[in-house]
Amino acid sequence: MDQLKGMQVFVEVVDRGSLTAAAEALDMSRAMTSRHLEALEQWLGARLLQRSTRRLSLTDAGAEALPRCRQMVELAEETRQVAGARHQTVSGRLRVTASMSFAQQHIAPAVAEFLALHPQTGIELLASEHAVNLVEDRIDLALRISNQLDPALIARRLTVCRSVVCAAPSYLAARGTPAEPTELSAHACVGHARFGSDQWLLQRGTERISVPLAPPRLRANEAMVLLQALLAGAGIGLQPTYLAGPLLASGALVRVLPDWEPEQLGVHAVYTSRRHQPLLLRTFVDFLAARLDADTPYWDVKPPL
Repeated sequence: MDQLKGMQVFVEVVDRGSLTAAAEALDMSRAMTSRHLEALEQWLGARLLQRSTRRLSLTDAGAEALPRCRQMVELAEETRQVAGARHQTVSGRLRVTASMSFAQQHIAPAVAEFLALHPQTGIELLASEHAVNLVEDRIDLALRISNQLDPALIARRLTVCRSVVCAAPSYLAARGTPAEPTELSAHACVGHARFGSDQWLLQRGTERISVPLAPPRLRANEAMVLLQALLAGAGIGLQPTYLAGPLLASGALVRVLPDWEPEQLGVHAVYTSRRHQPLLLRTFVDFLAARLDADTPYWDVKPPL
């Protein structure tokens, strides 16, 4: 059998933790996956994996062979991509995940434009408020807004996510507008259920402070829900400019503490490995990078007067 294919199967089995998951990722039967692995072991003259009913584990020989096999697979994939790039058509399907609000406001329109440009492609867009496991959920690409990413994954920074402290005019008319960050503790602040509910990190120039808040009477796990609560006058909250920008421009929301800016986050394209970059994935990530701009995403660009 093809030794290179056997190496690819071996690496995939180790990365995904089972023959079944590797077979699904490689679009082959479990029996064929097992045959390729056995053929590679025969060719190398050593057992690479200890197999049990519950799990697979590397043998000493497998641990030594793994980085070399991974290098061979990656080199072969790079060679194929370089040699065939000029003649390939962008085709196939991608499974992409993003947060609910970002997917709805910005990724869905981007996907529509991309599909129009590449009619032989398909994209399954999964909106979720929790960070899914890319391997277990068979995700090709995750779009994550964070400064803390899994070091085991490959990430490409696409742009920046800025946020603002804001509230509805009705709330500020009833409760007053805080002039200093320390005054926030006396206000009703709506908070995200998963992070940033007890304190906000704010920056003014080189000055950075952590602002304690009163326990939020309203928490939610999704930015769009918090946004609707703010519009209804529930209190003061943090909102990403990709959501709040038009509402600030129309006056439906008012920026509070305009000299202070919440922590900026990176918007990243995240995937499992450099060797899992088919032309469709690379093309879509490049498309998003060009559309969003590294430093000033289009939703932060002020319209001309």
